[in-house]
Amino acid sequence: MLGFSPPRRWQAWLAARHPLSDSTELLQRNIYILPSRAGLAFCLTLVLLLIASINDQLSLGYLLTFLLTGAGLASMQQTHANLRGLSLDLKTPEPAFAGQDLQLELRLHNPGTARYGIGLRVQRGAPGFESASEEIAWTDVPALGHAILHLRLPAGTRGHKHLPTLQIISRFPLGLFRVWSVWRPAAQVWVYPQPETPAPPFTLSYAGEEAQPQNSATPVGPPGQGQDFEGVRPYQRGDSLRQVLWKKAALSMEQGTPLWVRETRAPAQHALWLDWRDAAPLDAEAGLSRLTAWVLAAEKLQAPYGLRLQAQVLPQDLGPQHKRQCLELLASQQGGRA
Repeated sequence: MLGFSPPRRWQAWLAARHPLSDSTELLQRNIYILPSRAGLAFCLTLVLLLIASINDQLSLGYLLTFLLTGAGLASMQQTHANLRGLSLDLKTPEPAFAGQDLQLELRLHNPGTARYGIGLRVQRGAPGFESASEEIAWTDVPALGHAILHLRLPAGTRGHKHLPTLQIISRFPLGLFRVWSVWRPAAQVWVYPQPETPAPPFTLSYAGEEAQPQNSATPVGPPGQGQDFEGVRPYQRGDSLRQVLWKKAALSMEQGTPLWVRETRAPAQHALWLDWRDAAPLDAEAGLSRLTAWVLAAEKLQAPYGLRLQAQVLPQDLGPQHKRQCLELLASQQGGRA
């Protein structure tokens, strides 16, 4: 096809042979094998032995050459079989902060005999992970069993990233051949901005008109997360155990009634807004870094907070899901601009 360059042909072939998936099975069609450096030296030695045996008509030389050749061929078959039949799947990776390492957890499943010396690494030159180490993580997989392998790679810059292409390799048993396969995970991972350390205290925005986002009323915060006592109510799933009235818990269990919890509400005058304008004197990336640190600090203080960028507003809330939404919003800013 005109205009279809070799790199594009290679990428199309690779995508067809190895589609994006969070699990893979190593079969005959997706396993590749070549001699290693030691294997090439071994082959050269066999050639020299054969030439010497022919020149000197050495029967023992022929015997040694053919025995070593048979051992090499048996090694090649065993090396290929060490990967064939394995299946792997990837646990959904946890987000990381820029400058940290991503932790990948991979599970290997073996339907046959024991496998030894199975290694995984990031393929060289993987887009977005060019600085990844070529270090290989090794493991053995028992017969009819499973193994868990952990692989670390640098998170790099912030954003929502595809995981890099991985290589599964082995040189077992003699190291004369190198067998490998390619795995292209479909999962994506969030890399949040690196939090500023140490970060200055965030600014409290009060619940007046100036503290409210455009066309939005300032929410006071969900019940059960403030300091003002309002009363008691029956326990609901998701309530903090700190709010339970433990002194009445035994009586409730005897009577078969639900537990009671304190009803509190965050004070309206301490409505906390993390605003891009408070970090605006900094450059874009430094501002995102400071807002990230403020989100983590507000969550640690258990103070309901909202995030306000120039064109995007997340209302006040609290909890792991709200923190994740705020961090993802900060990580997704294009070109570092809020």
